[in-house]
Amino acid sequence: MLVLTDTEVRHLLPPPAVCVDLAAAALTALAEGRAEVPPKPAVHTLPGTFANAMPAAWPERRLLGCKWISIFPGNPSRGLPTASGVMVVNDGETGLPVCLMPAAELTAARTAAVSGACVRALAPQRAGHVAITGAGVQARSHLRVLDAIGHHDVVVWARRHEAVDELAAWAAAETPGVRLRGAPDPASAVAGAAVVVTALSIGLSGSELDPDWVRDDALLLPLDYASSVGPDLAATALLAADDLRQFEAVRDQRKLGDYPSPTTSTGTLLGATAQGRPDGRVVCQNLGNGLSDLVVADAVWRAARDAGAGQVVDGAPS
Repeated sequence: MLVLTDTEVRHLLPPPAVCVDLAAAALTALAEGRAEVPPKPAVHTLPGTFANAMPAAWPERRLLGCKWISIFPGNPSRGLPTASGVMVVNDGETGLPVCLMPAAELTAARTAAVSGACVRALAPQRAGHVAITGAGVQARSHLRVLDAIGHHDVVVWARRHEAVDELAAWAAAETPGVRLRGAPDPASAVAGAAVVVTALSIGLSGSELDPDWVRDDALLLPLDYASSVGPDLAATALLAADDLRQFEAVRDQRKLGDYPSPTTSTGTLLGATAQGRPDGRVVCQNLGNGLSDLVVADAVWRAARDAGAGQVVDGAPS
């Protein structure tokens, strides 16, 4: 079994456009029932915290694996990341673990790739910028993907102005094709935006976007559950989810407030774009599914194996 570091994962990740292709294929397979992805169980140690196991299997591609990830919103005050975890990739023929990798870089890349698949297929034809709320890790991974798929006009708002300045400096070096501007408040950021990506903390209160701020044909991609795109805004849109069963499980746990049920799955929308994008607003509540992690993690493992990267340990049962 190969054991990788986060730095190795970052260097071995496929290019952003390839990750978008992998995510789109995974979402479509999930929607069509060609993959096995049970709702992720959650356990808790402290109020407001949770940890999920995210197993997935894709029989036709012989893919098998599981991500274990925890969300502790109080960690930044300790100088620690909010989300942390590990990913195990198994051999689909024997079940033996073949790779263990930390999940930070993987999760950032996978989440942005899922958003990229949605933007590529479901962004409105009418021109407009991409708005991002939040200027952390997900903002950076999304800028990489947006740059790769040709969306270069980006407006960012964050609660700390310094964070926007840091993101702009990073973008100038890492994604120079992106024209990044800061906004003084969320309303200014989303006004006129064709695509809205919300990347604040899960569980925030008082941060919901007013539906009147949002274009009537916008694509909304909330990464923060219902913190920004609340039930009132979701009710004005066609609502999709990456995994319908997982969405209902989260909804039953009241983590989405009074959200309506989704009309369709994200993968179904991606597969139907030959008939044209749906009219009006579209909200894709992609809460995270193990198959999207697995397809990217499998590509990382194969790249590591071919490059001779990582540390080999005995992963066989004793």
